[in-house]
Amino acid sequence: MWKEEGESTGCRDWTKKAPFIHPDCEIVDAGFGLFVEIGRGSRLVHARIGDYSYCDRYCDVANASVGKFANIASFVRIGATDHPLGTASLHHFLYRSADYWDDTPPDAEWFERRRARRATIGHDTWIGHNAQIKPEITVGHGAVVASGAVVAKDVAPYTIVGGIPAAPIRRRQPEGFAERLVALGWWDWEHARLRAALQDFRKMPAEAFLDRYEPGN
Repeated sequence: MWKEEGESTGCRDWTKKAPFIHPDCEIVDAGFGLFVEIGRGSRLVHARIGDYSYCDRYCDVANASVGKFANIASFVRIGATDHPLGTASLHHFLYRSADYWDDTPPDAEWFERRRARRATIGHDTWIGHNAQIKPEITVGHGAVVASGAVVAKDVAPYTIVGGIPAAPIRRRQPEGFAERLVALGWWDWEHARLRAALQDFRKMPAEAFLDRYEPGN
């Protein structure tokens, strides 16, 4: 079971280097990094999830690439699939045709085009409860998407967006700090180095952290 903040599940076995997948998930053509957790009832289709990233309960991630250290709340939908709008009908009998006629295959070209329209979620991001990220959208490193937002335009790194459609609310970090954090790329550090810096991650403001860990300091 997913635990409240501050509690430990006590049941993850990261030594096996396998994702921790809670019950009732649907996983199709998905790839996982290290220390990944997938919440109960989630569906992942044609998705790649980076190291240390997790999603809470009942997320739907399709045709998407998620970076490292992404924090995805419950009921989030990323890469929501779409329907054809320029044809006489938009119903899925057009492309899931085999479900309706024995002599007609699915429209493989349609599925291939839809699968290619990937959403991209950057490193160290936070996607709030019940938010939606549309296909072909990039959420930059360090960005935050507020609960309930519908993201139809790219989100700049270290920017907080919210609303329908989502619009910038404020910066998570000043632009200069954001550029320095992206250049530092701490999300690519080895596991042991992250552990060694843990207290500084916890206690230091971003500026002090950068001053300590940027190359040459």
